[in-house]
Amino acid sequence: MYEDYWGLGQAPFQTVPDPDFFCPFPAYQEILEKLFYVVVYGKGAAMITGEIGAGKSTLSRVFLLALGEEKYDVALVINPALRRDELLYEIALQLGTLPPKDARISLFHAINERLRTNADRDVRTVLIIDEAQTITHKAAFEDLRILMNFQVSDRHLLSLILFGQPDLKEVIAQQRSLEQRIAIRSHLGRLGVVETANYIEFRLEKAGATRPIFTDEAINIVHWAADGIPRSINNLCDLCLFEGMRRKVEAVDALLIKAVRRELEANRGTYTRQALLSRLSAG
Repeated sequence: MYEDYWGLGQAPFQTVPDPDFFCPFPAYQEILEKLFYVVVYGKGAAMITGEIGAGKSTLSRVFLLALGEEKYDVALVINPALRRDELLYEIALQLGTLPPKDARISLFHAINERLRTNADRDVRTVLIIDEAQTITHKAAFEDLRILMNFQVSDRHLLSLILFGQPDLKEVIAQQRSLEQRIAIRSHLGRLGVVETANYIEFRLEKAGATRPIFTDEAINIVHWAADGIPRSINNLCDLCLFEGMRRKVEAVDALLIKAVRRELEANRGTYTRQALLSRLSAG
């Protein structure tokens, strides 16, 4: 809608987990390297946590694409808030097996057979679970632990990668037998002000920008208002590009950012910083 006005080929601040707009910060690259370590060396499980909107889903998609298809058999579960047997069935389905849904023993046998077939072909099997904090049944975690018991002499047959919000750490801490199998734990933190500037510039360039669009002062305000959370940064920047087009400005400056904030304040009644963050995170 505003792309032509700003000279862009596409909208730069969408909130979907698009790997093409993945900004390769050193901290993100370090996490990817750790995930590859877990998978390549059959170390068992890894847990990646972060606040809502910190970029976990995008990182999981980048990791999935980086694995490729030849040496890795990857199952991705994006909605694990299922009953115990439903989650196990979804895992089997994502791995390409279709045993009877109501037969737990058949589900375990089918998954084990797939894991061993992959191992015989020198293919690594990877299970990625996004939003893992939504798993509410302790029995479902027990099933994941059982899957981690499928091993050969020197490595696990399945690499389990859990992505979730910070409270996932407390949930996993209560599942001692599963927690002991987690080899790597990492947390996606908030962006600093310099990282926020680099993030905004990176996404604009990816979208086709050939000139600076946000002033330095505007970026500082975006960082403060969004508290360094990428999804909130996206929401606020997107609103500013739209409002900038409406007002026919040449750049997104501090005055425009403040105007957008005032509009958010009016829409929500009483302005507080937390209220703005809630508005931005909700998208």
